[in-house]
Amino acid sequence: MKTLLLRTLAIVPWLLIVGCNESADSTAKAMRPDKDPYPSTYIVPNNAEFAILRANILTGDGAELRNTDLVISDGKIVALGTALDLDDSISRVDAAGKWVTPGLIDVHSHMGVYSAPGTANHSDGNEMTSPVTAQVWAEHSVWPEDPQFEKALAGGVTTVQILPGSGNLIGGRGVTLKNIPSVTVQGMKFPNAPYSLKMACGENPKRVYGSRNTLPSTRMGNMAGYRTAWIEASDYKKSWDDYISDAKAGKDVDPPSRDLRLETLAGVLEGDIRIHNHCYKADEMAQMIDMSKEFGYEIAAFHHAVEAYKAAPMLAENDICGVMWADWWGFKQEAFDMVRENIALVDYAQACAVIHSDDPIQIQRLNQEIAKAMSAGNRMGLDISPAKAFRWGTYNAAKSLGLEDQIGSIAVGKNADIVLWTQHPLSVYSHASKVWIDGALRFDRNDSSIQPTSDFNLGIIKAGAVRP
Repeated sequence: MKTLLLRTLAIVPWLLIVGCNESADSTAKAMRPDKDPYPSTYIVPNNAEFAILRANILTGDGAELRNTDLVISDGKIVALGTALDLDDSISRVDAAGKWVTPGLIDVHSHMGVYSAPGTANHSDGNEMTSPVTAQVWAEHSVWPEDPQFEKALAGGVTTVQILPGSGNLIGGRGVTLKNIPSVTVQGMKFPNAPYSLKMACGENPKRVYGSRNTLPSTRMGNMAGYRTAWIEASDYKKSWDDYISDAKAGKDVDPPSRDLRLETLAGVLEGDIRIHNHCYKADEMAQMIDMSKEFGYEIAAFHHAVEAYKAAPMLAENDICGVMWADWWGFKQEAFDMVRENIALVDYAQACAVIHSDDPIQIQRLNQEIAKAMSAGNRMGLDISPAKAFRWGTYNAAKSLGLEDQIGSIAVGKNADIVLWTQHPLSVYSHASKVWIDGALRFDRNDSSIQPTSDFNLGIIKAGAVRP
């Protein structure tokens, strides 16, 4: 009898442990899919502390400072002021008479997914096989060796958002990258930057799918396609919400089947993924805003936004950035009603005005694009200072990405993404002299050893050109 009792006592704890493990397993299962399965592997370089002295500074958030010093340490700006008391061991860059700004940010680029002519036959940015391809991610097409990255860096661009193309109603996720050389896209990814979702209004999706005799072939078809997708996403989100709730209540439930397309759309509804919407016309912007309210999500920015000047108060009211060109227009009907004062008028309405390139050449000269837009506004009497205008390529751009707490301005605690210019940055004669990203010198115009060079700068050999 004693032996039987001992055996029973030995078994009971094991049974209790098994029961606890099953409960723990059930709780562990009650989790949503990993929201960042391809995390950034970027590491801030370990660089010695240094100072830039006696610079004229456009801070990027609207201020101008003269004869000012800044100190960089561990990838951050740690001091900013006049005649700072510096330790003798700190290396120095004399910027007397020169200008310093934050690194420029291009929030609409296709570098790495569309290559420039003559570099490589690489066009992986437009998955035009269905009107809604929210399941695709631009980062899975990014080619890190695209020579355009280094050319943008030479123009002072330190951060880029790479977006899918605009052939679809919903084209897929965009990704924010640090403009550094890397073997992998993960090595370029801005750590913990919010993902974006590319949507497109107007002519592009209806032209692509109308030519195939399928929805959408009209703008009303466009709206129906968006709404159908958001209804499906709302149901999908609810299925996961119910599953998590039931599991936490102790119910024995299985998770819903994963759907990559709806997973991205549900991420928007949960507030984790930011909408960047290709949209030219003011009336369509209003419809997209109404739809966002219908389904309970927010729009971060309207891109291209040729008619943003008509909708500027609406953009300000809804805290939506207008991401615009300085003067591109007229290449299709929805791009006809443009004015050169577009960016300036959006800014005048106290909305978030942003300059962008959507082009491998313009991205090399974003400072000049800002100057053009500023000049157009000043010719109509808006009195825009260079310090205020420069926000369009720095702080406001960072805001549209949800990164204004880290980049976009020169301030203590911000990332040390800094450009030293040869002249005033809005001069047509000015060039980026040195470019730092997180305090690491990534480009030096006077030192060829600090100028990244892709193996593909000379292009590629055409098929058939090599003898067997």
